[in-house]
Order: sequence, then C-alpha cells, then structure tokens
Amino acid sequence: MRTQYHDFLREYVALGHMVPVQDDGENISKVCYLPHPPIVKESSSTTKVRVVFDGSAKMSSGHSLNDSLLVGPVVQDELLNQIIRFRKFPIALVADIEKMYRQISMNPADRSLQRILWRFDASEPIQAYELGTVTYGLAPSSFLATRTLLQLVEDEGIPFPNASTAIKKNVYVDDLIAFEELQQHRSSHSATR
Repeated sequence: MRTQYHDFLREYVALGHMVPVQDDGENISKVCYLPHPPIVKESSSTTKVRVVFDGSAKMSSGHSLNDSLLVGPVVQDELLNQIIRFRKFPIALVADIEKMYRQISMNPADRSLQRILWRFDASEPIQAYELGTVTYGLAPSSFLATRTLLQLVEDEGIPFPNASTAIKKNVYVDDLIAFEELQQHRSSHSATR
C-alpha cells in the first residue's frame, strides 16, 4: 500500500497538480492543511489505492474546511432523467472524462486552502505541498468541475454543436451517456439515402 500511495502522490507532483511550497508566514490565516487517507478499492483495474483529501476533517476549532465552503448549485440534469432517456434508444455511447477534477486548475489565490504535509522518505524533512487543481473531497468540487465543463461549451462549443448538446444534456459529473444525438444522426443519415 505504501508504494501505491507514494506512486499516487508522485503522479500528482509529476503532472504539476501538487507543488512544494515554502511557508513564509504570509497569509497564514488563509492556509488549511488537509489530512489525506488512502482509500483501497480492490475491484479497480487501474488504481487500487487512491488518496482522498479530507475537507470534512475537523480542526481544533471544531470546524472543517468544508464547513466554510459553499457547495454550489446543481448544474447538470438529474441522473434519473438521464437513465430514463438512456433506455429509450437502441444505441448509446458511454465515455468518461479521465481525471476530470485534476484537469481543472484552481485560482492560485485559493491554493493555500488545499495544502498537505508529506515526505516520500523517512529521512527527508516533512514538506508542505499545495494542490493546484480541483480537489476531490472538498464541498464545491463537483460544482466547480461540472460548471467548468458547461463554461467550456459556452466558450468553445459553437464549432461543435453535436458535442455541445451532448455535454449539456448527457453528462453526469464526468460520465457521458450519449444517445439522442446518435439516434438523430442515424435518422437523418437514413433520410438522405
């Protein structure tokens, strides 16, 4: 487990999703250190050990970081609606946005609220790191990720109308279940024959 835990965090460092920081004492009131326990999922074919950054852990004040963060509104269609639509069509396309949260950079001014302490070897000093991307385990993370996806459609979607419609209607968190667009494409293709 130790090796897999280290590998998980090394990937964070290698991808620039976590960077070492030197605490100079500035803005100390805006710093939060998150505990990060391992979650083991034996059934996973890729990552058996995942590190979860715990924004719900209570501090000495009795409050957690998540207690101070707003969750944000739901901006995607409900899962039940998507499942019902999914069952109406004979063909479906299912896809997943890989590492969705980690594809979205956090505002540098907010990164000090996503710090962890870590060292890869017992002989090294403990190092503070800042997480630079949307972090699983914080209250607004789901909203930030889904809202970013919808903003991407607004900003870049005009040349891709079918993809834009699929993202707006058929994405739940990081999973796409596209079906109507395929059915419409098939119907319009048959009509042109």
